[in-house]
Amino acid sequence: MPEFQNPVAGFGVTFKAMFKKRLTEQYPEEKKLTAPRFHGRHQLNRHPDGLEKCIGCELCAWACPADAIYVEGADNTDEERYSPGERYGRVYQINYLRCILCGLCVEACPTRALTMTNEYELADRSRESLIYTKEELLAGLSETMVDSPHAIHPGMTEKDYYQGLVTEAAPGTVRQVAVSKGEKADGTAQEKGAHA
Repeated sequence: MPEFQNPVAGFGVTFKAMFKKRLTEQYPEEKKLTAPRFHGRHQLNRHPDGLEKCIGCELCAWACPADAIYVEGADNTDEERYSPGERYGRVYQINYLRCILCGLCVEACPTRALTMTNEYELADRSRESLIYTKEELLAGLSETMVDSPHAIHPGMTEKDYYQGLVTEAAPGTVRQVAVSKGEKADGTAQEKGAHA
């Protein structure tokens, strides 16, 4: 009798499962909603006038346990200003082949420049495309923003930016021409000893 009951018990499980509702998800066509605090792809945020919040402090890179973040800071000038402070992140890269999406970099950021979005589709066909650059990570511009580099809001200081007193770009704010060191604004090499 015990030899006969074992197969019947197995079929009982099969018959129960046959009449249950299917749990198949139609993933590519219907994307799954994520939790509000889901840790997905990173985003570099901007101030309401378009200046970048990243100050190039490299604390996110130090906090990363997977060594997935690379940052190079540089000094702002009056002719080429990317953030309201003294420095900005000239080079910013996140390697998603290493990143474990833990969020420690977000906690380490003193200016809330780095946050995590709900985007979870990070697969690609080449290794190079999974190293996101600053241009890929920067938040898009809204209608009230001017792309950096540009001058800070007239009459405001760095502290005013971080207190949220700047709400949009000042009227007449225009994008500055980005010039590499040793170059003039027209793209030609600057002679040594000559002033721009």
